[in-house]
Amino acid sequence: MKDEKPPMLDPVRLKALAHPMRRLMLRHLSVHGPATSTTLGELLDAKTGTTSYHLRQLEKAGFIEEIPERSTGRERWWRRTQALRDIRLPAPGELAPEDRLVLNEFHRANLAEDRELFERFPAAYLRDPRWAKLSRGLGRMTLEEFEEFFEAYIALLMKYNRPAEDAPPDARPMFVRLFALPADEE
Repeated sequence: MKDEKPPMLDPVRLKALAHPMRRLMLRHLSVHGPATSTTLGELLDAKTGTTSYHLRQLEKAGFIEEIPERSTGRERWWRRTQALRDIRLPAPGELAPEDRLVLNEFHRANLAEDRELFERFPAAYLRDPRWAKLSRGLGRMTLEEFEEFFEAYIALLMKYNRPAEDAPPDARPMFVRLFALPADEE
């Protein structure tokens, strides 16, 4: 594993990711590629001024960027940056009390998205089991082994995570989740 630590989300960037509309925008840009604030507004049933504001917040946090060669006049095209490839959350004790609320909201929103994905799993599996996989297991690990396991998982995910423009024509965007928690705390 590399010695370089992945970037930690600071409270400002964490807040940008905790907002529901911004999360939907990032998801759309990640799965479907570049879009304008007008396109996103139509998809999300929001006014263009609202989507423009949230796009600027995501840009300020470094999660998206304008595509100058596609933008013309008032129409600005946006794409996701690689800033979200491997970021880590700060521990609650590293945050000010008011920022812990943002961390809680971030976790709540992640869990809601993950629930929605898991609820979609059976239908996706019935459609084509080659493209829908679920793995469940139990491992006994020390904290050091668990950290090593997690880093190996992230490295594997990064190996196969490439921008849409670098992917082969038959590549599909895939939601990938790993849930790991102690089984003896039920």
